[in-house]
Amino acid sequence: MPKTSARLLSLLSLLQARRDWPGALLAERLDVSPRTVRRDVDRLRELGYPVVAMKGPDGGYRLDAGTELPPLLFDDEQAVALAVALQIATTTGAGIEEAAARALNTVRQVLPARLRHRVDTLRVTAVDRPAIRPEPQVDSDVLMAIGATVHGREVLRFDYSPVSGPARATAGTSQGCGGTSAAPSGSAAPPGSPTGALPQTPRHTDPAPPPPRRVEPHHLVTWGRRWYLVAWDLDRDDWRTFRADRITPRTPTGPRFPPRELPGGSVAAFITARFRGVEATEGPDGVGGWPCRGEVILALPAAEVLRHTREGIVEELGPDRCRVVLGSWSWPGLAAAIGRFDADIEVIGPSELASAFAHLATRYAAAAQPRATPDP
Repeated sequence: MPKTSARLLSLLSLLQARRDWPGALLAERLDVSPRTVRRDVDRLRELGYPVVAMKGPDGGYRLDAGTELPPLLFDDEQAVALAVALQIATTTGAGIEEAAARALNTVRQVLPARLRHRVDTLRVTAVDRPAIRPEPQVDSDVLMAIGATVHGREVLRFDYSPVSGPARATAGTSQGCGGTSAAPSGSAAPPGSPTGALPQTPRHTDPAPPPPRRVEPHHLVTWGRRWYLVAWDLDRDDWRTFRADRITPRTPTGPRFPPRELPGGSVAAFITARFRGVEATEGPDGVGGWPCRGEVILALPAAEVLRHTREGIVEELGPDRCRVVLGSWSWPGLAAAIGRFDADIEVIGPSELASAFAHLATRYAAAAQPRATPDP
């Protein structure tokens, strides 16, 4: 029979591996008697592990949630995955950088030498993209409050603060396919609000604060180092996305609600379409959701085009020829994206894409002309 300490670790590992364990099966796996299993369970309880006994013909045990965090037991792969995840926690924008660093140091101290060496050889340096100003951080308490309402399916009331500082131009806000501005909807303004205009208020009077928003929270997602809440807006009767760093939850929460079906069939399809400025629709490829979608033939091998294309369709037509289907915010934007491949282009369609190439050709030709030097 193994020593008590080794047997307790084995028992703890088994209890963490699955939810319910029949007592007879635990005894068989540990090669001990059911009486020994009962004594070992009592020892784990004395150490702070909330092991619950299940009643029934066979009986059994379950590792339940407790009031304190007892020591945990990880296998080798779990320990390495945890250490790597803590190293990249600084890229989440959730304001947990210091806590993640302390947790990583705690995990590293108790790792066996062989695993500590593996973790130390994989040092991850998180580098943010250059920005005019740092991305806003989200209070972890706010994320927990939002997450609790998503999990509990409870109506969330919150104050939504305006964007602070000057607005930054969003990529893809050029003329869209239908002649309108094609910008991500993000946290949409109330219907009828003029874009970029502020309501006129009498001098020396403060505008009344807007009423709290009331939503059915469905998903908490990350996109480009920002956290967003995907929710059904009860006052606007529509799906909306809200930046979590601008949310101040109110208490108490509202009543429970039945879940709604998200447009597009999944939160990934919905949030991708929302930031493309189009309606979420299910499609077989990654370009169906763009407002502008075109098809060309490039005089390049398909493998070379694939290395520089995140989404779209690339079909090999020969050793130095391929068919490419891409999407974009606007026809000029799509033409410019295709032109970056620096190869001969044959436009298959539509005609708007061919017109965009002609438009860019005229603009680029004018830009290539030397500018006249003014007389001194």
